[in-house]
Amino acid sequence: MDSEIQKFDLIILGKGAAAFSAAIKASEISNGEMKIAMIGSGPLGGTCVNVGCVPSKYLLEASHAVYRPEHPRMAGVFETPVKHDFSKIMKGLRDYVNHARDVKYASVIENYQNVKIFKGLGKFVDRKTIMITDADGNELSRISGSNILIATGSTPTSPNIEGLSETGFLTSDTLWEIDKLPESVAIIGGGAIGLEMGQALQHLGSKIVIIEALDTLLPQSEPEIGASLKAVLEGEGMKFYLRARVNAVKKTANGKSLEVITHNGKESIDVKEIIVATGRKPNTDKLNLESAGVKKDSRGLIITSTKMKTSAPGIYAAGDCVSKKLFLETLAAREGVIAVSNMFGEESEIDYESSTWAVFTSPQIAGVGMTENEFSRKNGACSCRVFSLSNLTKASIMGETEGVIKITVDPGDNRIVGMHIMAPNATDIITEGAYAVKNGYTIDDIISTSHIFPSISEGVKLAAQSFIRDLSKMACCVE
Repeated sequence: MDSEIQKFDLIILGKGAAAFSAAIKASEISNGEMKIAMIGSGPLGGTCVNVGCVPSKYLLEASHAVYRPEHPRMAGVFETPVKHDFSKIMKGLRDYVNHARDVKYASVIENYQNVKIFKGLGKFVDRKTIMITDADGNELSRISGSNILIATGSTPTSPNIEGLSETGFLTSDTLWEIDKLPESVAIIGGGAIGLEMGQALQHLGSKIVIIEALDTLLPQSEPEIGASLKAVLEGEGMKFYLRARVNAVKKTANGKSLEVITHNGKESIDVKEIIVATGRKPNTDKLNLESAGVKKDSRGLIITSTKMKTSAPGIYAAGDCVSKKLFLETLAAREGVIAVSNMFGEESEIDYESSTWAVFTSPQIAGVGMTENEFSRKNGACSCRVFSLSNLTKASIMGETEGVIKITVDPGDNRIVGMHIMAPNATDIITEGAYAVKNGYTIDDIISTSHIFPSISEGVKLAAQSFIRDLSKMACCVE
């Protein structure tokens, strides 16, 4: 153990998106003079690049490249089977993850000589002192700093189901290690992670069953979108058990068996593999937060202000360990910047209302702001419209008409307070909704802004126009 306590201007617990964003911002503020420590035990880049956004989107893109030629949407285009090697796809995935980590994190941090990386687990001794230990709890060193950022991220959770641990299962952290495509998969959890992994494996040839405790998919979105996505995925062959729970799991001669409780009683589901996608928990239980006076909520998430301040002076938090509604890589990075800005005199606050979220299924799902139900509960009433992509020229040309665009408006002043989209390229289009929510734009602002015809983004304008006229009586490009 190094007995001398090294002193830093900023200590960052974590090595993911929030941590890197904070370290770079602090370096910029100080022109590279600030002495920064970054502590973490896992690979650089945290969840997103290693086991989250990057590998999941890689697998989805590979799966779509296989599935779409085999399922053409246009007349005169014939089904074209695509040969693929799952093990090579997974090797390509892992190679790309390594490349992205090297280029976006390892090579980047080398440019900041003022940042020192400590490998190990950090925990508070007091409000300004951090003990760094190895995986067995042996103390390696101690460091101190007047400003500390907690950005330790999260890990997958698994439900307490009889036989689950003994039977074995995959998670969003371990799926990327497999090399053989499972013939059939039961996914416990029907949220974004479960749906993305499920569709990717299904497009590559697996038979997928989703088991979800709620009675809808994607409860953070509008019910019309959850219902529409369910219909699309069922059309592709996915099976759903909603309002259901897994009572027990066991190994069988041919794979694994799940006993599921549904509204029809007990049912048995036999599959080759199980994926648990029931959520994630914050990595805060080993930080000894009590010694620093940092408060958590009932889920173990750190409570912060909109300036990312915790209950303890000089200690801030950012990323998936923070108590909030959305858990996103881009949001974590923004929180890291805001935390450091406030530490060193640049006043800044997080704006969760205009933060976008997405699900990269096909069609994609994206949203920003409040849903109809959320705004109505808070304000008593709202105004909203649902536009079907079946009325959109570009969607009809593409044969991708299953989507919807829903806009929620404050009836008092016609300000757009929420936009939710299920459509091709929804993740690109939702930025228009973010601008609208952030800047208080009205439906008239959307209508008076030129949109390309024919395009998917034109659907946003048509959804806005549906507040003022009957679209069935409107010709193309009417203002």
